[in-house]
Amino acid sequence: MAATSYVVSVFDKQHWRTILTTGDKGEAEALEQAMSQDSVKVRVEEITPKAKKRSGCSQVSTA
Repeated sequence: MAATSYVVSVFDKQHWRTILTTGDKGEAEALEQAMSQDSVKVRVEEITPKAKKRSGCSQVSTA
């Protein structure tokens, strides 16, 4: 199973800047709350990798 990552970003001069990437949701939310109290525009993105799909193709030898 793939691990979920949380990216905390702040809005700074027309661009979003990543300030933390972590696997701990609580840590990301705590930083978001602390930054919000200082009137900073902040967001947390949850990134979950997609499961790899297996192709159903098999090679057949025609020799």
